[in-house]
Amino acid sequence: MVAIVYGSSTLNTQYTAERIHAAFGADRAELHNVRDVSVDLLNRYSGFVFISSTWGVGDLQDDWEVFFPQLDAMDMTGTAVALVGLGDQENYPDHFCDSIRLLYDKVIERGGRVVGQTDTEGYTFKSSRSLVGGRFVGLVIDEDNQADLSDQRIRDWVASIARVLT
Repeated sequence: MVAIVYGSSTLNTQYTAERIHAAFGADRAELHNVRDVSVDLLNRYSGFVFISSTWGVGDLQDDWEVFFPQLDAMDMTGTAVALVGLGDQENYPDHFCDSIRLLYDKVIERGGRVVGQTDTEGYTFKSSRSLVGGRFVGLVIDEDNQADLSDQRIRDWVASIARVLT
């Protein structure tokens, strides 16, 4: 079973998390707001999707900021983790979806495997810390400027990672 864990301040991230949950199906994934989870709860799962929007200059969403230090108590050795970042490539082109790099680094530090990297094609931004090897470390969504592309991106991405996570 996969835990989809999100933090949402403006509901865009919650809406995205709900669509990702629907794409996985309730029989393969459970949806959790990060403000309501504990390490004990997360330790019950075999794979994860962590979802955060970017705030400020590359910061995690507030609820993720609070929970983030607790990830140090998790042993993610060999665990598959997929990341989703939300951002605004037009108004914040210098920090587009930067926050998921923080999650990426933490997952790697804790022994996890990040899956679900995506190409930059179709996005217009200047810089992003969420790039590794020229690819995003996860799925990136811009609900402010490309909402019409989000559903297809979500479906394609979930189809590409579902077997690895479940």
